[in-house]
Amino acid sequence: MAENVDIEIRGMSCASCVGRVERALGQQPGVIDAQVNLATQKAAIQMEGGTVTAGLLDAIEAAGYQPVVESIDIPVTGMSCGSCVSRIERALGKLPGMVEVSINLATQKAFVRFLPGAVSLSRIHHAIREAGYEPQDVDTPQQADSEDREGIQLRHKVILAILLTIPVVVIAMGQMVPAFQPFFSSLMPHRGWMAIEWLLTTPVQFYAGARFYRAGYAELRHANPGMNSLVMIGTSAAYFFSVAALLVPQLFPPGTAVSYFEAAAVIVTLILLGRYLEHIAKGRTSQAIKKLLQLQAKTARVLRDGETHEVPIEAVVPGDRLLVRPGERLPVDGVVEEGHSYVDESMISGEPIPVAKGKDAEVVGGTINKNGALTFRATRVGADTVLAQIIQMVESAQADKPPIQQLADKIAGVFVPVVMGIALITFGVWFAVGPQPALSFAFVTTVSVLVIACPCAMGLATPTAIMVGSGKGAEMGVLFRKGAALETLGKMNTVVLDKTGTLTRGRPELTDFVVVEGHEDELLRLVAAVEAQSEHPIAEAIVQGAKARGLELPTISRFNAEPGYGIEAEVDGHQVHVGADRYMHRLGIDLEVVEVQAKALAEDAKSPLYAAVDGRLAAIIAVADPLKTGSAEAIAALKAMGLEVAMLTGDNRGTADAIARQVGIQRVLAEVLPDQKAAEIQRLQTEGRRVAFVGDGINDAPALVQADVGIAIGTGTDIAIEAADVVLMRGDLRGIVNATALSKRTRRTILGNFVWAYGYNVSLIPVAAGVLYPVVGLLLNPMLAAAAMSFSSIFVLTNSLRLRRFTPDIDDTSPMTVGEPQAGQVHQA
Repeated sequence: MAENVDIEIRGMSCASCVGRVERALGQQPGVIDAQVNLATQKAAIQMEGGTVTAGLLDAIEAAGYQPVVESIDIPVTGMSCGSCVSRIERALGKLPGMVEVSINLATQKAFVRFLPGAVSLSRIHHAIREAGYEPQDVDTPQQADSEDREGIQLRHKVILAILLTIPVVVIAMGQMVPAFQPFFSSLMPHRGWMAIEWLLTTPVQFYAGARFYRAGYAELRHANPGMNSLVMIGTSAAYFFSVAALLVPQLFPPGTAVSYFEAAAVIVTLILLGRYLEHIAKGRTSQAIKKLLQLQAKTARVLRDGETHEVPIEAVVPGDRLLVRPGERLPVDGVVEEGHSYVDESMISGEPIPVAKGKDAEVVGGTINKNGALTFRATRVGADTVLAQIIQMVESAQADKPPIQQLADKIAGVFVPVVMGIALITFGVWFAVGPQPALSFAFVTTVSVLVIACPCAMGLATPTAIMVGSGKGAEMGVLFRKGAALETLGKMNTVVLDKTGTLTRGRPELTDFVVVEGHEDELLRLVAAVEAQSEHPIAEAIVQGAKARGLELPTISRFNAEPGYGIEAEVDGHQVHVGADRYMHRLGIDLEVVEVQAKALAEDAKSPLYAAVDGRLAAIIAVADPLKTGSAEAIAALKAMGLEVAMLTGDNRGTADAIARQVGIQRVLAEVLPDQKAAEIQRLQTEGRRVAFVGDGINDAPALVQADVGIAIGTGTDIAIEAADVVLMRGDLRGIVNATALSKRTRRTILGNFVWAYGYNVSLIPVAAGVLYPVVGLLLNPMLAAAAMSFSSIFVLTNSLRLRRFTPDIDDTSPMTVGEPQAGQVHQA
């Protein structure tokens, strides 16, 4: 069986790094597929069962990068002999992402090294318990938060580099200003100032800039140069050229033994500063995940042996009875056993009004208990909770690589070698035919080409936008299960909607009660009392409609059902008949007086029934599956966006057309059997359409998979949700409009990022090579090239962050009213 493992990686900085790691992992035995995301700094690996994880880590390290591994000592009680040791080692060794396991019987501790992206500490604890032993809680893992640590290290090196680079620039630039030349000359000769620049630049070059040497050397060793190679070669050339000019000036042609220490120092400092700013911006792109994680409770109150124990959330298991007090977050999903309260479920449903919870009501972990104590039994814990699944969906979307990114990675794989070739040609042309001193001109242009061409912005263009966009979608109640869907949804030109449960509420409701003779409330009481004896969905809808009006149902004394026709009963001394038109005809009751109303109801996709009391026609009853709130508004908005909207249903043509008229849909695919839905989607695709399908039922799953983008209503079945690319958590079709608008905006952002990143490189590489010098005498200083390169990456990141300000096109949080006749439809005939 195939296994999936996520590995966090440090040291990647551009798209060529991504390609290098993917190739290194792809060459490992047992690896089926490997996708690396630059923004999340993670590799998602699909591999055959039994593949050795340590080999993957070695491959990453050999490529010049650092996999993130956590190490921790776990105290374990219950071990008594060597067989205990081997039992625990076998249990832990089977876990995905486990790198090393060592059990010390003397100290009663288990030392484990594991991949935090593949296995959690709570899962390790669970495996030890399953083996028959008890792990003890420990403090935080030995490996501190790697992201924070990297940020701190970067900040320290940036500060050091700035402090040392400023005096280097002052010295170098000051000697070029005629007014200051006498001052510098009076203190020491020019070569003395060069020596000071050397002393100040060396720590910047080899300590602050050490990361470029480590990664750049690995890139060159594997014959796969990348951004770090460009920086390393460019700054090293400036540094060692200057060292040689200082120590052995006689080796240089006259006028060329000059210092470029300030260029080397400034380039390293600016690129480090850019990396630090990128680090901060990348942290902001993952704010959505952090906000979701903050919704998780840290502890829970578990009732055991009649006492309340506060335990870590990881210790809760299904079946535990938990107590939650007013104002607290529910720790896990469960079913209420005691108490009554109102729970704020806005994080799941988007509804601002708290929901009443009593015995047997389901509750969701992460929601907030408002004003009463609840005792509930845990049903889903850990990764099985609704909140954990939402987090997993968002993380999966952020790690996914859409088609445009795969193309970008291929381009970046050949980009750096091409740039290095351009740099060599630039040096050769300037040295051969450039003005004197030709060596200086050749050197400056070559370093500028190497520095300005770094492909950081290309690698960040897509993943940062996908991260921010998917996070924004989660805030709106739209979960993109695949990052590719966030890019491709905006390219759809046809939206196909399932009817039942998608356009409509999915259950019959009493919509009309047209009184012919008598008082409406009294008649509704009698009819509902009769229908209460039936389990038919239509009967249930009539009963619920009566209860919604606060009517008390009388007791019946006689009841008789005639299948296919209707029901007869005696209620409060009245003989009551309820059924279809053929039942009334059999009873000899004339329906001509209500024929017009009945026909109008049928044309509105409503099923008319008739009620007779004591042999006289009393009322027409209409039951239908009403439209969801916002369905018509959503379809109008989709059509305004230029999309064709179609409806797909198994209902008969008349009912389907009636629903379509109500919401403004022109194209209707009716009387489609469940196993034919996917074929209908495929038929539309053969017409050249890019199709998004929206459904909620088990029979919708094949169509959701067949569509270019499958959208599941979050209130639907688990199977439909699993088959979909996008999930609308609020069950409101207006979410499609917002999801499509967000997709279009994200795609525009991605394309804007690429236009900038590639346009920047394509336009400025020739400038750096000096093509403008013969025309306007302009050469690009290497220091300006470094600043421009850093600005390019920061621009892409900040452009992606603008997606955080996206606002939904229409409001999809308005509450839905259910369970009662629509206003103005209970009336006299």
